Amino acid sequence: MLLGCDFSSAPSKRKPNVIAWGGLRSSVVTLQRFEYCPSLEDTQLALERAPEWLGGFDLPFGLPRELVETLGWPTDWAAFIAHYHSLSRPAIREAFAGFCNARPVGGKFAHRATDKFAGSSPSMKWVNPPVAYMLHAGVPVLLRAGATFPGLQPANTWGSRMALEAYPGMLARECVGSTSYKSDASAKQDATRLLARKDIITRLETGQHSLGVRLRLTHAQRDAVVADGKGDALDALLCLVQAAWAQQQHAHGHACYGLPASVDPLEGWIVSA
Repeated sequence: MLLGCDFSSAPSKRKPNVIAWGGLRSSVVTLQRFEYCPSLEDTQLALERAPEWLGGFDLPFGLPRELVETLGWPTDWAAFIAHYHSLSRPAIREAFAGFCNARPVGGKFAHRATDKFAGSSPSMKWVNPPVAYMLHAGVPVLLRAGATFPGLQPANTWGSRMALEAYPGMLARECVGSTSYKSDASAKQDATRLLARKDIITRLETGQHSLGVRLRLTHAQRDAVVADGKGDALDALLCLVQAAWAQQQHAHGHACYGLPASVDPLEGWIVSA
């Protein structure tokens, strides 16, 4: 079983976490269904119900090593996650702001190696987007759901639920460049963004991207994804396609699902970057 998850650190009925469940056969990714989770507890339960999965999750799994070492936090990933989860959001914001304030203009944030390859926001950002809080909320949910983390945990500890860090924006840019395809503000959910969502889906379905798999949707599924102006369903699909690429890499003999051998076991890596 494969999944892609569009994740929010504070899901709600208005903006739930979205899980796209699917499978891969002969380089074709078939979407089975979407599952909408209006709370972190619902997200955990959804992941627990499936005994085996490989998932791409749109949230960071680590922070820049430079930041962690400067703050004097544990550099073993499991110990770091336990420490980070023990902190309140105000404490995280204060620590990160202090780090940034001590740095020169133009270099306020520390970056993970993978962020530079993927073009993703620094995982220490606490606003626009608040990915630091997504890490704070999300990784403990995955751990409680029984997930294991290639590249961050030793291979002999991996189980039947495998979590990979995904980034839908990376694959979306490959399909439509810098054109915006979503907005949480209804006033900005315009025809240009709708056409961009259609273009992304078409490229995923026809395999016009670098990941070597094609997406299969029903007409009803396609219409539903196009109609979602917030782009949450499409982001979950993009994560699903990245997870499918990872499964294909593993099937071709890559023990760590396509992650580079040089991945920093504290920072982690975005799959397919």
